[in-house]
Parts: sequence; C-alpha cells; structure tokens
Amino acid sequence: MHSQWLQYVASGLTVGAIYALVALGFSIIYTASGAINFAQGEFVMIGGMSAVTLVGAGLPLAAALPLAILAAVMVGLLLEKLAIEPARHADTVTLIIITIGASLLLRGIAQVLWDKRVHSLPAFSGDAPLRFMGATVLPQSLWVLGGAALAVAALSWFFGRTLFGKAMLATSYNPLAARLVGINTRAVLFASFGLAAMLGGLGGVLIAPIAFTSYDAGIMLGLKGFAAAMLGGLGSFSGAVLGGLLLGLAEGLGAGFVSSAYKDAIAFVIILGVLFFLPRGLLGAGRSDRV
Repeated sequence: MHSQWLQYVASGLTVGAIYALVALGFSIIYTASGAINFAQGEFVMIGGMSAVTLVGAGLPLAAALPLAILAAVMVGLLLEKLAIEPARHADTVTLIIITIGASLLLRGIAQVLWDKRVHSLPAFSGDAPLRFMGATVLPQSLWVLGGAALAVAALSWFFGRTLFGKAMLATSYNPLAARLVGINTRAVLFASFGLAAMLGGLGGVLIAPIAFTSYDAGIMLGLKGFAAAMLGGLGSFSGAVLGGLLLGLAEGLGAGFVSSAYKDAIAFVIILGVLFFLPRGLLGAGRSDRV
C-alpha cells in the first residue's frame, strides 16, 4: 500500500508540474491584460508537435527542444500582435472570445500542417524506470519536475531582479499608474504573451515523451491548466504552481484509488467547487471581479 501511494503521488506530481506551467501562462496574461487566454493549451501542443517534427527531421534533442519552444513563443507573439492588439480597447469578455477563436484557428492549422495521428517524442535520458521505495519512476518524470522547477525559479528571478520583470509586476498592480511613470504597458502585454507561450512550449516538450502529443492535445491541458490557475488563485504566480501540483495529486490519487475513468472529471469538479466556495482561489490576488 505504501508503494502504491508513492506511485500515485509521483505520477500526480509529474502531470501537476505541467498543469503548473500552463496555469502560470494563464496568470501572466491575466495580470497583464485582465483577459483569460484560452489559447494557452495550444502553445503546449505547438511545442510538443514542433519538437516531434524537428526530431523527425534529424535534429538532435538538444537543438530541437529550444527551437520547438521558440516556435511556440513566435506563435504567442503573433497572436498578441494580430488578434489582441487590434482589440486592445475591447472589454474583457471580447478578449476572451478572441482567444477562444484563436485556439480553434491554431488547432485547425495544426491539423492541416501535421495530421490527426498521435505522435511520440524520445525520452530525454532513456526509458529504463527508476525504483524508489517500492515505486517506479520514469527518468522523464524527473525531467518534467526539474524543468518546471527551473522555470519557476527563473520566473522568480525575472520578476524580482530585472527591470522589465518589475515593470510587468507594476503593470499588473496598476496599469494607469505604470503608464504615468513611463512604463510601456503595450510592450508589457506583448512580452506577456511571449512569456506565457514559452512556458506552454516548455510544458509541451517535457510531457510529449510521456503523454504523447497530437493536434488536439492542448484542449484538455489548457482546461486543466485553467482549473489549476483557478484553484490557486487567478493572477497569483505562487497560486498557479500550488494549484497545478494539487490538481495533479488529486488526479493521480483519484485515478489510483477511485477509478481512472473519473480522472478528467476531477478538474471540472474543482473548477465548479472553486467558483462556488472559493472564488479567489487558495492564494488569489483580490481581483477576481475582473473575470
């Protein structure tokens, strides 16, 4: 029983780390614009599918992975420039509808550019499982957890130590005051989409060797990342990480001790529960009225 618990916890933390990266993308764009970017899951798909294509073309993993993440970043910046910027004076609901339309468009383009099949990416350091206290852990799971931890640490450094990171935080707290002191809030919004896409692309390349990827892989990952952001508190970066890990643990334990058939339903139950009983989430910034 003890090894079973560890097995479910390990699998839950692995997928929870990906949810945390997606949730961070939601929170970054929400703090910059007040909008919820429902195309966030497509950045995960683009990262994974681009990596598969580049590795299939003969590039080594060390070169393919950064290029795949860069592809997701470029799509994120194009989305902001072509879809969000022209509607910058629109209300929040309109921006949300635009991101939903962008998600459908990106999924359609991916279906044409690639195909409908499920693709896999080679594991970064082999498939031989590691044993720990009776539980087996894939080496790729350690890459997922380590990559997510490094991303969170890099974000903490960026927002805490760099001038542009502090400008992004200032814009999230009070956009008008930020503009009055000379911060280019347009550049902040543009960069926030690139940063969110980078996190999504990173999640896509990390999870592809475990969960595989396809043109529609971003749908469920995007919804679960949104659930994690809501659970932790939309707009809270630490809440996004906490929400992702908790959601992953809930899925892992629920699938192990209840039934794997209900695994996907857990995220939607959590969304409903948060909306009804904890609308600001666990660590939420006090701005949920903007949703």
